[in-house]
Amino acid sequence: MRSRSWDIFCKVVDNYGDAGVCWRLARQLAHDYQQSVRLWVAGLDALRPLNPAIDTALDIQHCDGVEVRRWSDPFPIVEPREIVVATFGCDLPGGFVAAMATRDPRPVWINFEYLSAEQWVEGCHRLPSPHPRLPLIQYFYFPGFTARTGGLLLERGLIETRDAFQRDAAEKQSFWQTLGLPAPARDELRVSLFCYPAAPVAALAEAWARNAQPITCIVPEGVPAPAATGNLKVHAIPFLSQSDYDRLLWACDLNFVRGEDSFVRAQWAAAPLVWQIYPRHDGAHLIKLKTFLDLYCARLPLDAAAALRNFCEAWNGAALPPASWPRLQQHLAILKPHAAAWAQRLAQLNNLAGGLVEFCEERLQYAPSETPFSKQALS
Repeated sequence: MRSRSWDIFCKVVDNYGDAGVCWRLARQLAHDYQQSVRLWVAGLDALRPLNPAIDTALDIQHCDGVEVRRWSDPFPIVEPREIVVATFGCDLPGGFVAAMATRDPRPVWINFEYLSAEQWVEGCHRLPSPHPRLPLIQYFYFPGFTARTGGLLLERGLIETRDAFQRDAAEKQSFWQTLGLPAPARDELRVSLFCYPAAPVAALAEAWARNAQPITCIVPEGVPAPAATGNLKVHAIPFLSQSDYDRLLWACDLNFVRGEDSFVRAQWAAAPLVWQIYPRHDGAHLIKLKTFLDLYCARLPLDAAAALRNFCEAWNGAALPPASWPRLQQHLAILKPHAAAWAQRLAQLNNLAGGLVEFCEERLQYAPSETPFSKQALS
């Protein structure tokens, strides 16, 4: 596959999810597909916890095969690269867009969208959108959970690395030791908790404290932590790099995740998960939650599906009924193999980074007058 040059733009809106997805995409393009990637980040502070090698004082640096640039205002005068990716609807600098229009050949311009299981995504994936004034076409590219979407980010060898880690008791014990924890006791349930401040953590902690099975909850810094009482132990850890966070997800019996990046990584972990979606004032996030659960629960027994669905809906609401946790816990033995089968099915779909490379390469093969999306095709 031919190496192409890429500009990826990331504007950190809130928390770490946007930076996390963009960094994984940039790094995978560079490592797995030998692409030349320049990543523009407005908010380098959000990137450093994910990769401690990032120096937030530098405007230009190279890390893991990626050129990382500070997205500053005023924006520097640079020549756009062959492929330009605007992530999550961010507006590109006006001067940069004007330069894109004068480049010969003009760049392939990608609008890399948020992940959703909603059905309309399939109809919008890869659709062109002509610029209203300039001779440029932007293409929508949607991650997703079906063959008619872009799929998910999945690095080469990740599944094999995960399986080897989960089979190796010594490696898992060594990982727990790096976090200051012993290996789990035989009857212990080990849970990772990554959530937004609005999550009903206190109600969950109360249920865990009364739990017959001992529970150890692992919470990264900056996340609301439950109080350790009764049969509940709480262990705070520093914010982990992306590779170490993957291992935490692989090692736990149950993972509470939030947003998009940790949500996807929890699915690759092949372990039961509870998702807190990024909340929106108009309630649109609840539709996204429902459509995902419709897909995820489709092959579960009805009682297990109902338990997981009800818990996730309550976790994304204002209150967690007392019976929610016991009901979910009794189905964890079913949810474990289900999560593994789900991950296996996802791995057989489109690879998001690889599909994006192929899509852009197809368009770079055409001269501007020969673009496959002619005026007739757009009408």
